[in-house]
Amino acid sequence: MIWRDSVFAFALLGMYSGAFAHTPICDCYDNGDDTITCEGGFSDGASAAGIAMRVFDSSGRILLEGEMSDRSDFTFDKPDGNFRVEFEGGDGHLIQIDGRDIEE
Repeated sequence: MIWRDSVFAFALLGMYSGAFAHTPICDCYDNGDDTITCEGGFSDGASAAGIAMRVFDSSGRILLEGEMSDRSDFTFDKPDGNFRVEFEGGDGHLIQIDGRDIEE
């Protein structure tokens, strides 16, 4: 009985730690030519190709929608004024990057 309980506990621990093995990662930088490039992926090395990307203005209006390329990047024209970028990492994982935090 103790052995079976131990196996069950280890199985639960494995599922719990596995839940964090696919954490989304996204970073954006200013290219210096009025474009922004965002690069994404996952902590387990998985590609972000096809992941939804959105750019919003300061009032929350969508300026641009697209997706990560086969190279897990997304380049767009830098909007005028304040904006934010969203990387939709799935399973409730949403990364938001304020345009004021994006540097060359």
